[in-house]
Amino acid sequence: MAVQSHTTSAPAVGSEPSDLSNVYVEGVVGGLIGAATIAIWFFILDIFNGRPFYTPNVLGAALSLSGTIPDPAASISMELVVFYTWVHALIFCAIGGAAAKLLALAERDLDVGFGILLLFIIFEFGFVAAAMVFAEPILRALALPAVLVGNLLAAGTMALYFWRHHPMLAIAP
Repeated sequence: MAVQSHTTSAPAVGSEPSDLSNVYVEGVVGGLIGAATIAIWFFILDIFNGRPFYTPNVLGAALSLSGTIPDPAASISMELVVFYTWVHALIFCAIGGAAAKLLALAERDLDVGFGILLLFIIFEFGFVAAAMVFAEPILRALALPAVLVGNLLAAGTMALYFWRHHPMLAIAP
C-alpha cells in the first residue's frame, strides 16, 4: 500500500470576526437596548393610563400615513403596533450602529469624543424640534414630557451600555 506524502489539506476555515463586525454587533445590541427602554417606558405609562399599547398604536397610525390619530377609546390595532415596533427597532439599530462606529473612532482619536458629545446634544435638540414642528398632533396625544423622559431614558441606557464596553474612553475638548 502506497502512502502519498505530498497531499495538501485545506486550511481550517474559522477566523475571528473582524473588529468592524464587532463594532456593529455592539451597535445593534445598544440600539435594541434603547428601543426596549422606550417601549417599556411607554408600556408602563399606557398600562397606568388604562390603555395598553396605545402609544405604539398612535405612532404606527402616524407612520402608516392614515392621517388620523386613533381615539383613546378606540380598539388597538395590533398590526399598527407590530409595524411601529419593527420600524422603531430598526431605527434604533441604525442609531446604535452609528454610535458604536463613532465610539470606535473616538477611542483612536480623543478629539473625536468631544465632537460626538456635541453631535448627541444636537441630535437630541433636533429630535425635539422636529417633533414639535412635524408631529404636534401626535405630541398632544402622547404628551411631550413623556416623550422627552422616554428619549432621555433610552439615551441613558444606551450610554451606560456603551460606557461599559468602552471604559477607557476619554473625551478631550
